[in-house]
Amino acid sequence: MNRGDIDEQLKKAWREGEERDAKRRAEKNNLPYADLLVSPISIEALELIPEEDAKKAKAAAISFKGKKVALAVFDPVSEEVKKIIKKLEEKKIISSLFVVSLSSLDHAFSFYKFVSVKQKEIAGKFEIGGGEIGLADKNFDSLEKISHFFSSSPMAAANVAKILEVALFGALISRASDIHFEPTEKNVKMRFRIDGILHDAFENFDKKFYSLLLSRIKLLSNLKINIYDQPQDGRFTINLREKDVEVRVAIAPSEFGEVVVMRLLDPASISLTLKDLGLREDDLKIIETELKRPNGLIINTGPTGSGKTTTLYAFLKHKKSSEIKIITVEDPIEYHLEGIEQTQVDEEAGYTFSGGLKSLMRQDPDVILVGEMRDKETSEIGIQAALTGHLVFSTIHANSAAGAIPRLIDIGVKPTSIGPALNLAIAQRLIRRLCENCKVKQEIDEDLKNKIEKFFGRLPKRVDRENYKDIKIFNAKGGGCEKCNHSGYRGRIAIYELLLNDPEYEKILMGDDFGKLSSHKDLEDLIAASIGESAIKKWAIENQGMVTMQQDGILKVISGITTFKEVEEITGVII
Repeated sequence: MNRGDIDEQLKKAWREGEERDAKRRAEKNNLPYADLLVSPISIEALELIPEEDAKKAKAAAISFKGKKVALAVFDPVSEEVKKIIKKLEEKKIISSLFVVSLSSLDHAFSFYKFVSVKQKEIAGKFEIGGGEIGLADKNFDSLEKISHFFSSSPMAAANVAKILEVALFGALISRASDIHFEPTEKNVKMRFRIDGILHDAFENFDKKFYSLLLSRIKLLSNLKINIYDQPQDGRFTINLREKDVEVRVAIAPSEFGEVVVMRLLDPASISLTLKDLGLREDDLKIIETELKRPNGLIINTGPTGSGKTTTLYAFLKHKKSSEIKIITVEDPIEYHLEGIEQTQVDEEAGYTFSGGLKSLMRQDPDVILVGEMRDKETSEIGIQAALTGHLVFSTIHANSAAGAIPRLIDIGVKPTSIGPALNLAIAQRLIRRLCENCKVKQEIDEDLKNKIEKFFGRLPKRVDRENYKDIKIFNAKGGGCEKCNHSGYRGRIAIYELLLNDPEYEKILMGDDFGKLSSHKDLEDLIAASIGESAIKKWAIENQGMVTMQQDGILKVISGITTFKEVEEITGVII
């Protein structure tokens, strides 16, 4: 056995002896024992006692909730501890004592270095653009420039704030929706999610430096600094000169360290109007008409990250008026909308989707947004609200507009309630736009021309062919350009399909040219029969003239916005 192993064993034996002694002292004083090396330590709690006083009394505040503080002490009957308890009582704070070892206290005292950092900042706030590095858009407007900055910057404790500032600013300039920090065996990789695709921004963060960066992120997000083996969620705000950007932080343990995902909630991304959403003229008319309805359910489907929230927020802004009351119940509130009352689910406090929706109904709203219909109770209350004079917006996880109906039935909603309540089901996905700076025009040969003609022949007459007379098809340039981070794409646009439960409007919009029209009773009969998603979709295409998401995507290809490859990747093989 070498010297290092012997020293390690001696340290371990010493620690075990210390903890046994602390347990005996705890029993003697009829108090609980704690080992702070495996207990969370709150920076907010440490701030209650000045470091000098804490070390003198051999005591540390480790947790603070409401007006109660958990106080870890070496000697619970010492005069210095009594003085601290008295000072806390003068602030109306009640102390609960835990007996600990000196090693535990030394570990707690080591976190005071973060207290001084935090006292210099506003908790949960991070300012960009006013610091020492003089950030400018031109300096960090590409992944290459961001990577070069990190490669040439010293990774030292003094540089933590600077590195974090560049990471956040670079992500915003790059239009990234998320920043990922991913530890590997030797180092840590940083990646940006741009237009739904992950891009490497920097691959060589030193692990020691990353631990400092991680501590800063935890501090900003009001998370526990010394918790390494449990997931934690938090948030903070980036202060820019012209706006604030909310950041949702998710930290989780992994094989080689803690993984961090920071989601950037830029308010500019939800400042879209109905016309900005990428809807065709015929679909836009349908939605504008349905938004005029005083009651009923409009439900949006799609996976996480498909743009459902952006679409529903555009609906809310379209409806916003001083004459009506709009209330939301969300989990969580991602973006704050002026003039709309927004509430957030809090499971610990008992404020669930269903409970929140019940309380909202007593406030006499005209329009209600329910973040997600995820269970029977929430769905039934939302549908009853739609049936009793309220316009309700919500989301549900389904693959298509038609899939919303069997999904609601699977949750436990009665089919006889769904038919009368539902006005419109929407499905959407996000596809990447071609980079306008480097896209390449594609020649349209005779074979492709014939396929396009057959495609138009299958579309309902409400899709105006006159809007697609000048057919231009483009491809992504191989290797792209610097403006699109060499991907060939820049930005995203939604593709939609609509399942309408309003035949009167179809007749008004289409007149005699629409062809065979469905009746309200026909769709209600299908819903009452609990038929499957594919059968409802087939019926909607044949009887209602539904334009599918794939067809909407192809129309955007023909308009020069995206590519066939992109549409196939999102919607499946084009047939």
